[in-house]
Amino acid sequence: MKGKSPKESYTVMNELVLPNDTNMINNLMGGRLLHWMDIAAAISAQKHCNRIVVTASVDNVSFHHPIKLGDVVTIEARVTRAFNTSVEVRMDVYAENVPSGTKVKSNDAYYTFVALDGDGATVSVPPLIPETPEETELFNGALRRRQLRLILGGKMKPDDATELKALFFDTQKQ
Repeated sequence: MKGKSPKESYTVMNELVLPNDTNMINNLMGGRLLHWMDIAAAISAQKHCNRIVVTASVDNVSFHHPIKLGDVVTIEARVTRAFNTSVEVRMDVYAENVPSGTKVKSNDAYYTFVALDGDGATVSVPPLIPETPEETELFNGALRRRQLRLILGGKMKPDDATELKALFFDTQKQ
């Protein structure tokens, strides 16, 4: 299967924050942002896989800056690594106040998607080939993030997380 670069999955999605999207203090509701992020990330994953994908996990999403009524939300998504049947997608979220000309980074997050065939069975995905130093750094970190997700989800024992253990222990000493 031919590999793909992260730029082939790059997706930009824009949304205008309207009154129905906000809470009582005119900030964007977190659930609405998570919904938009899921859509942008799914589009990115589908571009990489050329398949239907479903959300498998959502990593920690921290809200660094409130997004206000009337702001334009820009979500940039790209695949950071492909595993056997899944891909990790990184998103960077920005809030822009167009009249004032200010733009701030509000969030970043990682979502994981699994590729499916027409019958709903998982299928292999193309490998990801990083091209820049930033893409390589994200690619290398993806295995550690994946191991952490699997441990937290009860699908991997901490002792089996070799990449995570290497961060904390000198694995060369025995």
